[in-house]
Amino acid sequence: MSTSVLFDAPGPRARVRNGALTAISIVAVAAVLYGIYAGFDAKGQWDAKIWQPFLQWKTWQINIIPGLIGTLQAAAVAAVLALAFGAIFGLARLSDHRWIRIPAGLVVEVFRAIPLLLLIFFIFYLAPTLMGGGDYAFMAVVLGLTLYNGSVLAEVVRAGVHAVPKGQSEASYAVGMRKNQVMRLVLLPQAVTAMMPAIVSQLVVLLKDTALGYIIAYEDLLNTGFKILPAVFFGSLIPAAIVIGVMYVALNMALSYLANRLERRSRRSRKSSARPIVPPGAGTLALSAGLGGAATGVALDSGTD
Repeated sequence: MSTSVLFDAPGPRARVRNGALTAISIVAVAAVLYGIYAGFDAKGQWDAKIWQPFLQWKTWQINIIPGLIGTLQAAAVAAVLALAFGAIFGLARLSDHRWIRIPAGLVVEVFRAIPLLLLIFFIFYLAPTLMGGGDYAFMAVVLGLTLYNGSVLAEVVRAGVHAVPKGQSEASYAVGMRKNQVMRLVLLPQAVTAMMPAIVSQLVVLLKDTALGYIIAYEDLLNTGFKILPAVFFGSLIPAAIVIGVMYVALNMALSYLANRLERRSRRSRKSSARPIVPPGAGTLALSAGLGGAATGVALDSGTD
């Protein structure tokens, strides 16, 4: 029998009690869902006539698809810029030079502390003053997402590099590698796999935060689907919210799926993850595969100093 160190295996009475609590919970959740359904039904939210617009191609062509394209454009541009911002400032925070490390840390901490909505508002209303009249909604959304999420990713990069065992860098310095070579060929390739879950999570947050463009009338999925459609088709607010919500869930699940596949691939790749550490007594400790031709391994005598 398998045992768990986290909790004791339930006895007969505990299993009966757990089963009863599970059944009660299922009934309670079902009652809540039925209450929501009955409330919507009493307001006529399940009538076919208010769902009819979402079965017409014209509705998707004019409203929903342009909003979806706007969301994906803002998310794609902001994701690329945020990753670049995070990599640059994350590595800058690891610099040995105080004149690089301290300003980089100040920038990261400031933009992490400012609420994203306030940052978007500030950029949106400041841009016309600096650059003249124009529509700066896209720029405000992208730049706000870049600064905020890039600052969070900078901390992810710094933590990922610190997560690599110190022996990796010490062995690299021992064979004569310079610091930039150690960072580029040894630490970063191994840190990528450690950083990937946090990067994926932050990119999902970035995608959802594009909805804040709704406040400055940016033409995104939330604005066109949840604001314009109910105004065009009176009474379709709840159907619009359900359809748009399902689309956001589908987008985030697709992003998570692709990122998880990338993570599994990177863990299998010899270029982006460290080789397994040889057990004591094997005689040789191989360096990371990212060392290339600089060094293939460090011979260690496990029986002596």
